[in-house]
Amino acid sequence: VCSVYDFYPKQIKMSWFRDGQEVTSEVTSTDVMQDGDWYYQIHSHLEYTPRSGEKISCVVEHASLEEPLKTYWDPSMPKSDEEKIAIGASALILDLIFGLAGFIYYKSRTQGQTTLPSLYQF
Repeated sequence: VCSVYDFYPKQIKMSWFRDGQEVTSEVTSTDVMQDGDWYYQIHSHLEYTPRSGEKISCVVEHASLEEPLKTYWDPSMPKSDEEKIAIGASALILDLIFGLAGFIYYKSRTQGQTTLPSLYQF
């Protein structure tokens, strides 16, 4: 997804490139939408599964820019998502450790104990 916010005037061009070649198929874009404060926004989607080593970029051309703005797609996960996964995995491992320790403790305490004698004698 390539999104452009808060631009004026309305005329804008967005393009997708794969290894320097423009991609026109598998691209869908929204119409230019008004923000309600004289500014506009637009969103473009490239539905494509990149192969290893390919460079995918979104290029924006607008009157407010001295030269086209080129943004490369980065396949890495955002830092905040990496931190959330690491925290979740750590919590899961700690839960498993404490659960196993509690089970071992319980088994060691109940081992060798006999059941209570029956209250009913015949």
